[in-house]
Amino acid sequence: MKALGIVGSPRVNSNTEFFVKKALSVLEEKGVSTELVLLRNYNIEPCQACYKCWKVGKCVQNDDFEVIFKKMVEADAIIVGSPVHFSFAHTKLWSLLVRAGFSTFRKKVFYRKIGGAIAVARRAGHNTTFAQLLLWFFINGFVVPGSTYWNVAVAGAGGKRDADEDEEGIKTVVEFAENVYWLLKKVKGDVSDE
Repeated sequence: MKALGIVGSPRVNSNTEFFVKKALSVLEEKGVSTELVLLRNYNIEPCQACYKCWKVGKCVQNDDFEVIFKKMVEADAIIVGSPVHFSFAHTKLWSLLVRAGFSTFRKKVFYRKIGGAIAVARRAGHNTTFAQLLLWFFINGFVVPGSTYWNVAVAGAGGKRDADEDEEGIKTVVEFAENVYWLLKKVKGDVSDE
């Protein structure tokens, strides 16, 4: 079993990175192979709506999209994390997701993979960003587990890197990751209920 975490924050050691790493650490402890992609290290351009991908079967833009897309296709589970920027997901993450979904639309590339999102903000906008990201997962046929609350976290007032202080956010992300693991086991044929 393989899980991919994608962090949409442009900041080094961001609060978003903290929460995605927290989710991946839960999965690692249970024996799942994980990989973390920090989008700040990649060049991802927005979709050009050229429709060439529908003709040739893949996105034709010349950037780092294909490298990350391949990891997404190979993963059994995908967890994305985004900071909230003016009530929406960071543009680089959204560009990746739009291109991944648009270039494979109705081809069921992500069908029945497990996935979900984490939204991080200092004060507000979580629900809009969380819903925005969930809509991408749903239209691509993912199975999305829940948690004890929505996967949102509070951190970063005044630019602080203080995600470790949001106990409820940590608890929510841990529960979400445990549900991702439970679903992975079900999908892979382990029917026991730990």
